[in-house]
Parts: sequence; structure tokens; C-alpha cells
Amino acid sequence: MHNRDQGARCPCGTGLTYGECCGRAHSGAVPAGTAQALMRSRFTAFALGDADYLLRSWHPDTRPKSVDLDPDQRWVRLDVLATTAGGPLHHEGTVEFRAHFRHGRERGELHENSRFLRVDGRWVYWAPVGE
Repeated sequence: MHNRDQGARCPCGTGLTYGECCGRAHSGAVPAGTAQALMRSRFTAFALGDADYLLRSWHPDTRPKSVDLDPDQRWVRLDVLATTAGGPLHHEGTVEFRAHFRHGRERGELHENSRFLRVDGRWVYWAPVGE
């Protein structure tokens, strides 16, 4: 797991510290301003093992009752490949990404094009595009 130290580099890959970046969304101080920012904060939640944030940032119509995170799986890098809409003036958007992980000695990646919606002024994850 990555360090939750506010001064440590954020796992999402922006180059900012956790406190300047995803830590603000995780604490509830500032909601993610774009679909991509929410995607990055969700990746960081996976990297830090923050299942509560994942559930809070998931649309209530598609949210599971719980999220079981594998403590042996380390999320190590996020590559944002493309975005459509999802800006401060939009109500929906998509973010295509590759999330790289390690599980023991094995390496893998999750490639997804995710759909995000703005509900009551804040971005939430809906589901992969097409679902």
C-alpha cells in the first residue's frame, strides 16, 4: 500500500502530493471537479485500500453493497488514455484508463472505459461503458 502521508506523492500519477490531490476528495474537503479527477481519486482509493471512499463515490443505482479489496494486490500506476466530456460544465463523461497492478510476482492491468455522472453537483462512478 502507498503512504497516506499528506506530503507523499499521490498514487494517481499527477505528480502532486496526496494532500494536494486525491487526499482532498477522500477527506470530503473538496469534491472531484471533473470525471477524470474522480477516476484518479478512485484509483488512489484502490491503491490505499479505501473501500469506504469507493462506495461513497459510486452511483447508488449501480453501487454494490460492499467492496472486498485484496490486500495482496498493489495498484501501482494509472494511465489515463482518453476522456470525453466530464468537465466542470458537463453532467456526464467517460474516462478510458489502464490501471496497473501487482499481485505477488505477477503483474497485470485493468483496461476500462468508465462512465461517470454528476449527481447533486458531484461526480460519481456509474459503470463501464456499455453496461
